[in-house]
Amino acid sequence: MKIETIKKKAFGISIIAFPLMLAVGFLMHPNLLKLEALQTVQQLVGRFHNQPIYHIGHLIVMFTVPVIMIALLNFMQVLQGKGKQLGFWGGIMGLFGAFILAVDKGALCLVLSAFDTLPETQFQEFVPFLSVIVKKTGLLWVVWLLPLLPLGAAIQAFGLMKERFISIWQGTCIILGLLLLNNPDIELISSIGAILMCAGYIPWGVRILQGRMRCSSISCPIFDSKNDKKIKCLKPCRL
Repeated sequence: MKIETIKKKAFGISIIAFPLMLAVGFLMHPNLLKLEALQTVQQLVGRFHNQPIYHIGHLIVMFTVPVIMIALLNFMQVLQGKGKQLGFWGGIMGLFGAFILAVDKGALCLVLSAFDTLPETQFQEFVPFLSVIVKKTGLLWVVWLLPLLPLGAAIQAFGLMKERFISIWQGTCIILGLLLLNNPDIELISSIGAILMCAGYIPWGVRILQGRMRCSSISCPIFDSKNDKKIKCLKPCRL
């Protein structure tokens, strides 16, 4: 298999996989229907203590990070026309935000899963110290930079619409979904956001895997209507 074919398939798979992985991770959250922000130690303990599904869900979200990075880098590469600036700066912001997501899940999820293995008496003695995690004291303040990920991806989505890689309805779903991810740890809202992202990204990912990806506003139309047959591809696709 040629390297260009591998790159193309990796791009298509990443677009399909990362919103699905986020959705699965969010939907695995215990007490999903509780619309409450994380503000107290008791709320945090109620979410993760003796809840292995919570840790598995957050592990899935952590492993989404490299898949997100592959997608963002490819968005930067294919946006070479009117959306080039949006693709570049959105990609820079999104990649940094993806790194912060990995930091967030490593510090706040893997560590919590280790604490959850303590005997109950030791765990209860340790509970008051979890306030530093809820308040994000020390260097944990860096996780406040996490919104850079959805913001950067939303900027790229505007570029993708501008160059007509995705249709307006797809872009709208993606941007709304990304905006919903910026919430005070209310997993139901995050789940809805991830599902909207699936609706926007996955059809494009499928088209890429089918070999029907267009590469600029002047090549390979995104639709399959009769009118599109009149449009000629003026340059080859990069992926």
